[in-house]
Amino acid sequence: MSQAAVRPTPPRQGTALALTILALVLSVGAYVLVGIGKRGEVPATIALYGGIFAVGYLFAHLAIRRLAPYAEPALFPTAAVLTGLGFAMIFRLDGELAAEQATWIGVGLLAFVGTLVLVHDHRQLDAYTYTIGLAGLVLLLLPIVPGIGREINGARLWVEIGPVTFQPSELAKVLIVVFLASYLNAKRELLAVATGGVGRFRLPSAKHLGPLLVAWGASLAVLFLEKDLGASLLYFAIFVVMLWVATARFAYLGIGFVLFATGGWLGYTAFGHVRDRVDAWLHALDPDMVTGAGYQLAQAEFGMATGGLVGAGLGKGSPGIIPYAETDFIFAAIGEELGLLGTAAVLLLFVVLVGKGLGVAIRSQEGFGKLLAAGLSTTLGVQTFVIVGGVTRVIPLTGVTLPFVSYGGSSLVSNFILLALLVRVSDGAARGRIDRT
Repeated sequence: MSQAAVRPTPPRQGTALALTILALVLSVGAYVLVGIGKRGEVPATIALYGGIFAVGYLFAHLAIRRLAPYAEPALFPTAAVLTGLGFAMIFRLDGELAAEQATWIGVGLLAFVGTLVLVHDHRQLDAYTYTIGLAGLVLLLLPIVPGIGREINGARLWVEIGPVTFQPSELAKVLIVVFLASYLNAKRELLAVATGGVGRFRLPSAKHLGPLLVAWGASLAVLFLEKDLGASLLYFAIFVVMLWVATARFAYLGIGFVLFATGGWLGYTAFGHVRDRVDAWLHALDPDMVTGAGYQLAQAEFGMATGGLVGAGLGKGSPGIIPYAETDFIFAAIGEELGLLGTAAVLLLFVVLVGKGLGVAIRSQEGFGKLLAAGLSTTLGVQTFVIVGGVTRVIPLTGVTLPFVSYGGSSLVSNFILLALLVRVSDGAARGRIDRT
């Protein structure tokens, strides 16, 4: 009898269903509590939005059960809770934006299922290394094309084609991770060989350091051409971490830090809006900054301080005072209404999501899947750190979104595609372990 015939029943399906139902309850519950806190009654659109969440979440769960039954059961439910909480906060801030976000949640869930359908085995992506890399690079640089690129809030990240406006760099980050996983898997042995250096600090030959320098150049291109420090940091950090995972050489982390520090200094000296953000980071609460360049950060600090330990309650704070609270500063809005405990819970959800993703990378026995899972998880982790660190003044503020939580169609759809790939790698890793037993 073949192995396929005796393949055991997929484990933890009951756990996956229970977690999905819990995510649905928490998502709809947060939305209801916002309505009660804001207007003193259950929102009139509870049937519409509750139905979207119920149908969407259960549809995604059934798709995972059918298409990736051996996947890690906590991945989708964790992202679903973050999505639901983000929707509740966006509804709290702006009802019209919430209607748009609900539409994008539906599109994102369809993209999630569509990715599972199209990518029935993550290893099939390994055959399109340079095609995927070129597509990612084109999307990354698309906003600088005259006529369609748009500059908003000092950063040129948007593309407008007819009535549609989107941020192509969000999808580009997923394609670039796939490309890097494939490329580094093929070149890992060459990149790991140290042929020169000083003392115990050993490095590969100069020709094999080329990819690191190319990645540095690409991040500088994003910084200088699109004026976006956050995206530049994100892309370069992803590459350096994936290079380190592929080679296990700490020298790459050191070189990467030096190169990024150099690029950051160049950005600080070249662009006034970068200097303004650094000044706001350092002096946001100074009297002359509170009403000027530091106003946004100062209001975020005041809001989170007002929230205290348990927050003012969903729908009962004043997060609308914070400019762009639904995008860049949604973490501060959560801090005001759910307090320190609420923000800690959100961060723990991201820890679970990233940790489970890294666990998938560890369990994967083939190089491409290991690097792909590590890269996708790193993307979520670094992006979360960049925006949360900016809002809490750990680092200068950069214009990236909080994954699954912030308002934005491009970000939400691309993150659901990223999640689907992570689910696919998880399923493949589990099937591999079963086939070897």
